Amino acid sequence: MEQAQKTDVIVTAGVTKVYEADGVPVNALNGVDLTIRSGEFTALVGPSGSGKTTFLNIISGLDSPTEGSVWLAGKVLSEMSGNELSDFRRDNIGFVFQAYNLIPVLTVEENVEYIMLLAGVSKAERHDRVIVMLEAVGLEGVADRTPTQLSGGQQQRVAIARAMVSEPQIILADEPTANLDSKTGADLLEMMRHLNVETGMTFIFSTHDPMVMEGATRLITLRDGQIDTDETR
Repeated sequence: MEQAQKTDVIVTAGVTKVYEADGVPVNALNGVDLTIRSGEFTALVGPSGSGKTTFLNIISGLDSPTEGSVWLAGKVLSEMSGNELSDFRRDNIGFVFQAYNLIPVLTVEENVEYIMLLAGVSKAERHDRVIVMLEAVGLEGVADRTPTQLSGGQQQRVAIARAMVSEPQIILADEPTANLDSKTGADLLEMMRHLNVETGMTFIFSTHDPMVMEGATRLITLRDGQIDTDETR
């Protein structure tokens, strides 16, 4: 598939986050300047407490910086109202979580189509797109099952399908392989890399997994709330 011209999809300028812990200020992020371009397959790494999850939450609009600005797909997040930000996040970001976050009482198809349902996509189009996406992640024939009838690796594939089915610009994945065995994790990483190349979606991982780090085309290390190294390969 021919790739579109690369553009800046995430830009942060001087992003700082200060929390209060027992009345003592704690700097989770300290003036982070970063640009992520479309189609990148980036791993965000660093020791516990380095600010990885805080940074993901801020660039997705789930949290706000104490200082600094975030641009996502050309929009300044701080200039949006709560509803505008929710809609913008729904339309532009897909989330993959360590704990899958599937709804156990819904079928696989209902879980995958949920974001499209919120966006007002027709039932027929939702069904067609779900079937195509389940095939893309290697889950043909499981649309009517519930998450409890699937393995951990299959549940994470469902979560990836749900994140990607509405065709967002950006996929944010917080430790997506942490609860999986190494073979399943490797298969999922290879699948996401293939989808990244085929669709041009931008992937950003927060991870401790050496396999994810090795598979990334850009490796950003955070330490003490700041960018320590930034390597493109």
